[in-house]
Amino acid sequence: MTAQAGEFIAATPSEAIPAMAHAVARQGIIDCVGVLIAGAQEPGPGIVARLVQDHSGPDAAPLIPSGRRVSALDAALVNGTAAHVLDYDDVGLNAHPSTVLVPALLAQGWSLGSTGRELLDAYVIGYEVWAWLSALEPGALHDRGFHPTAVTGTLAAAAACARLKRLAPREATMALAISTSLASGTVANFGSMTKSFHAGRAAQNGVLSARLAAEGFTATIDALEHRSGWLNAHSPTGRAVLKQDEPELGRIWRLPQTGLHLKRYPVCYGTHRAIDGALDLVARHAIRPEEVASVHVHTGEMQMLMLRNMRPQTGLEAKFSMPFAMAAALIVRRVGLDELKDVFVTRVDVQDLMTKVRCSTTPLRDPTWDVDYAPFDQVTITLNSGQVLEGAKVTRPRGSWQQPMNRDELRTKFMDCAQRQLSEAQASRLFDQLWGLESLGCTRELALLT
Repeated sequence: MTAQAGEFIAATPSEAIPAMAHAVARQGIIDCVGVLIAGAQEPGPGIVARLVQDHSGPDAAPLIPSGRRVSALDAALVNGTAAHVLDYDDVGLNAHPSTVLVPALLAQGWSLGSTGRELLDAYVIGYEVWAWLSALEPGALHDRGFHPTAVTGTLAAAAACARLKRLAPREATMALAISTSLASGTVANFGSMTKSFHAGRAAQNGVLSARLAAEGFTATIDALEHRSGWLNAHSPTGRAVLKQDEPELGRIWRLPQTGLHLKRYPVCYGTHRAIDGALDLVARHAIRPEEVASVHVHTGEMQMLMLRNMRPQTGLEAKFSMPFAMAAALIVRRVGLDELKDVFVTRVDVQDLMTKVRCSTTPLRDPTWDVDYAPFDQVTITLNSGQVLEGAKVTRPRGSWQQPMNRDELRTKFMDCAQRQLSEAQASRLFDQLWGLESLGCTRELALLT
């Protein structure tokens, strides 16, 4: 199976990739670049950036958007951390595909001088390997404490970078096999700087795996399917598929089917349906925060496994807190970047309202979605008057593949993020370049830098 994947990575013609897959990849790249630029000014990526060395050789790639040149490996690390630190990046496959794939490809693509079409092809190849690996395991990695963005993302980044470097099938197989020994990241670190470091490290290790393979570095040809290989080692069920007589890669294209879920709120995706429900109730009934006696959220066990912070004191902690999400929605009627600051999180009224939120859970999961969440989330608000306001059962959040952003909505989010460090004119130019990525002659032409 490892060798089958290597053949798919290296030998799939660009013309065989569905046009819809390219269109979704373009969305993911645009969204990720915007969020990355906004996240680059956060403390976590700043710490990582201080620890890497300047580099001026042909292998150099820039930190975005500062333009500081470091090695491509370190650019993937820092930019990947920045792309995930706000938790505003897209969701898919029960993980965050673009926050790993895009920083890896931009770093590798910058040093290689890759075209926009090559970036799009490599993104799709990386995503398809990720989706295929996810389909081989009937359980959820979160249940065993693994962060899929880090664990499966490392392998997907290796596949994407192997494609971008135009490795032969044997070398691509080696890149994927090497990456199986570099994949790590635990759910216990959610709500800390280390969670976003997972994405940066996965991106960096993807670049590294492809480069090692290109130099002749070896790994075992059955690193995925061996009884002590990657699939069994990470399987929460012990029932991972270890053999496929008819390869699925290249025959089944999953990206056009499952798409990407773009975030409207910079917090854990497990809160998004509840936020939609709460905002709808607030708008419909003109609820004032001082009128609220209690808030009940019915959600899933998997979501609450990630939403571990019931009384957050920092913006990072608040990203993984259902009580905070409800408090922000009720008090200021939005959950945006400005609300994810320590000064807002520690406000007396925010802290007080969080104490009024309780959650109930179900172990049921929606089998029709690529995110292992409950079939629906529902918010019920009880007022001091005794009136009970029951919200709708929300099955898909706004911005999901089933309720997607249009071009204008994507541009609005991108501009809001990018203009935190770029001028309006530069941000607008960059959006237009990324929207027309397929015709871009060289990655270095992108207006990514201040």
